[in-house]
Amino acid sequence: MYNEHDDLSFEEQLHLTESLIRQRHNQQMFLRRNAQLLQQELEIEAELLEENPELAQTIYSFNMQEIQAQQQGLFGVMQGDSTPKEQSVWSRFFPGLRGNYGVK
Repeated sequence: MYNEHDDLSFEEQLHLTESLIRQRHNQQMFLRRNAQLLQQELEIEAELLEENPELAQTIYSFNMQEIQAQQQGLFGVMQGDSTPKEQSVWSRFFPGLRGNYGVK
């Protein structure tokens, strides 16, 4: 079977292989760092919610409103309504989130 790298010299193939290994390593390091940052974020969030039950209740309430709005939107789409719905609950409080799910 023909490989696009068959025309390359051994040195060129070696350089390409090294380059791919470096690229894969950098990608793994990036993913590992992202995982560490996400873990730290989740730990901080858990502490914050544990220390502030009112905040936890507010977030829960917003999430429930968001779920209901999405369900209503899905029901509308199933009924043939293709008009854009209002912004997400969260984007009303944090306009930068653009949480209106594809509606611009």
